[in-house]
Amino acid sequence: MKPTRIALIAAAMLALAGCTYYGYPPTAGAPASYDRSFYAAADAMRDQGLAITSQDAMAGTVVGRKDGDTVTASVRQQGDGSVRVEFNATGARDSGLIERVSRSYDRRMGR
Repeated sequence: MKPTRIALIAAAMLALAGCTYYGYPPTAGAPASYDRSFYAAADAMRDQGLAITSQDAMAGTVVGRKDGDTVTASVRQQGDGSVRVEFNATGARDSGLIERVSRSYDRRMGR
C-alpha cells in the first residue's frame, strides 16, 4: 500500500473514533417509554450532583443524596401506556434542588 493511502485510512479511522451517536430525537407527542423515563430521572439527579444511593428499575424508584438532602424519583407506568414521574425531597436544605432536578429531567426528555 502507498503511504498516502495508509495515511488517509488512518485519518478516516481517527475521525470516526471521535464521533458520538446520540440516537434519534424523540418524536413530538410520542409517549415516553418507561426505561427512557427511568434512566432520564436517574441522570437528572446526577446532573444536579446527587449521589445515587438506590436505583431499582423494577420498583421504579431512584434515591439520591446531596448535602443532607434526599431526593426520590418515582416512575410509574399508567394504564393508558403513559409514564408518570414524580420527584420528592426530604431534608430540604437546598430549596431549589427539586426544581433543578425537574428541569434536568425535562431537558433529558426533550421538553
